[in-house]
Amino acid sequence: MAATRRMPSFGDVVCAVTAGSRRAVAHSRIATPLLVASTPSSASKPKQFDWPAWLELLRWQKPSGRLILLLPAAWSLWLEQAKPDVFLVALVLLGGLAVSGAGCIANDLWDRKIDAQVSRTSARPLARGALGPGFALALLLLCLGVALAVVLALPQRSLCLGLALISLPLVLIYPSAKRWFGFPQLLLALCWGFAVLIPWAAARGSLTGGWPLWGCYGATIFWTFGFDTVYAMADRADDQRLGIRSSALSLGQQVVPVVGICYGATWLLLVSAALSAGMGAGFLLPALLAACGFIREWWLLKRDEQNGKLQSGKHFQRQVLLGALLLFALILGRYPQ
Repeated sequence: MAATRRMPSFGDVVCAVTAGSRRAVAHSRIATPLLVASTPSSASKPKQFDWPAWLELLRWQKPSGRLILLLPAAWSLWLEQAKPDVFLVALVLLGGLAVSGAGCIANDLWDRKIDAQVSRTSARPLARGALGPGFALALLLLCLGVALAVVLALPQRSLCLGLALISLPLVLIYPSAKRWFGFPQLLLALCWGFAVLIPWAAARGSLTGGWPLWGCYGATIFWTFGFDTVYAMADRADDQRLGIRSSALSLGQQVVPVVGICYGATWLLLVSAALSAGMGAGFLLPALLAACGFIREWWLLKRDEQNGKLQSGKHFQRQVLLGALLLFALILGRYPQ
């Protein structure tokens, strides 16, 4: 007698589906690596370069901050004479890098606990624990030693050494100023002013020279206060939360107009110093382009502040370009003197 065909039960169906699922999973485990290997992944993205922590401490991986100190020194040299001595230019360059590095280290030593709580600075070497305070202090002393050696190698070393000693307390005190002074950016501007005075003293042997010197000095003070105030604008929320002071907070709603006045004063003072120094016609065109650049930067700053989309880093970088354009104007103004 023929066997009776049994209808599949619900349990048979479940078993069949489960077995098929197991085979599908096994197959997918084999196929998935092939599929992943054939599609773009995060491994194909370029790897971000990791700078050594000690180089980050000196900020040498960010050339804009170093150039913006060296530019006023170069303004001073080309205002003082038509063809600055190459050896003197090299010494000023080395000294500027050493002093700038020392200032950055002193700032990070003072602020390492605060920096860890501020979004823009939390990745700095001391703030994130990549370096210890002992190493930073040793590197600070090394930078100061190099700066001292440069000053002693300058012509008119007595005068230059005296100016350097006067500037040293300001360089070391500035990082603490945000705790007790409403305009710490003004102290930084006064520090920056020595980048004008020391090269001039080394080239001339005195601080005589009239308006070319003091116009350049005033331009540097206004310029530094302006661009560093913009830089501080990015930290206003964190600074207010932590009780940190800055010109960006102290000026309140007037911060953008004051920055515009600073940039206008920078241009007027440096141009008047150049004309007083007898600059030729080659100075005029790049100087006028720089004026247009300052106006544009102020307009962009005003627009971004109103829109809540401040880009202080890019603003800072463009200030370096404008400072370099003014230096180019001075060099052209000296040609063919």
